[in-house]
Amino acid sequence: MSSAATQSAQNTIMQAIAADMEAVNTVIRQRLHSEVALVNQIAEYIISAGGKRLRPVLVLLVANAYGYKGVAHHELAAVVEFIHTATLLHDDVVDESSLRRGRQTANALFGNAASVLVGDFLYSRSFQMMVSLDNMRIMQILSDATNVIAEGEVLQLLNMHDPDVSQDAYLKVIRSKTAKLFEAAAELGALIAGANDAQIAAAGEFGRSIGTAFQLIDDVLDYAGDASEIGKNVGDDLREGKPTLPLIYLMEYGTPEQRELVRTCIENGDEQHFDAILSAITSSGALDYTRREAEQQAARARASIEDLPPGKFKDALIQLCKFAVDRNH
Repeated sequence: MSSAATQSAQNTIMQAIAADMEAVNTVIRQRLHSEVALVNQIAEYIISAGGKRLRPVLVLLVANAYGYKGVAHHELAAVVEFIHTATLLHDDVVDESSLRRGRQTANALFGNAASVLVGDFLYSRSFQMMVSLDNMRIMQILSDATNVIAEGEVLQLLNMHDPDVSQDAYLKVIRSKTAKLFEAAAELGALIAGANDAQIAAAGEFGRSIGTAFQLIDDVLDYAGDASEIGKNVGDDLREGKPTLPLIYLMEYGTPEQRELVRTCIENGDEQHFDAILSAITSSGALDYTRREAEQQAARARASIEDLPPGKFKDALIQLCKFAVDRNH
């Protein structure tokens, strides 16, 4: 898909829920407020950085696809965005990242301690918000999701600098750390709209698959992207010693020399050999393989919503499957 077609897909998605997203942004601004000035300052800095707001988008699209007419989906969309933002704040501290969405990370600007504590504020604020909705099933989905995400973060930490991580082990990290909140967002949209258990499960499958596809394309873009477009430093994964799918593929199918190079770079977080690694990843077909895996996940996501009622919201979800794998940022 060309960049114009990718932009068109993104426009289709956002046009379907433009009014809802405005309402969600209003909720986010209201619920961010704290009596502590530094909390307001950092939270505002993070939220105003923008981003794709994919998890709120999922809540809104799925709720609308099932005919929801209330306003609770705005609150839920803000909740999942707060949870996601909290994980970003903590992630950037753990990864010692300096750039996100084309700007300095909060930890680079305000320090690690403030970033961690404001992440805690966002987590606790999200739980205040979900309690106010007074729905035990909502609480269960979100509390389970935050717990699984935390486990995924620890799993990823254990995998750092380990060149022998298997593809299955890596995918488990993705499903916990990234795809779980996509899954929860889609389930919440279906739940709030009164969908039955089978429909909620199908929505969860959509979210899980699309979340996995997004992460796999992020893995590709870390080697094939443009820093100005993806909004972070290309090669960050290698610097952090993260064995992502392109590297795991190269460890399995590369030449002995390539495997030794990958092993050394992952063990040492060595980005000075980035060009050599990029050349090996490209020539070996590792990026093509990772992209195909993402496309399979997107196809699975699309199949899971076949029974959704036809209309612009289903169309937007289908466009999301295309955007997930064809984007360049």
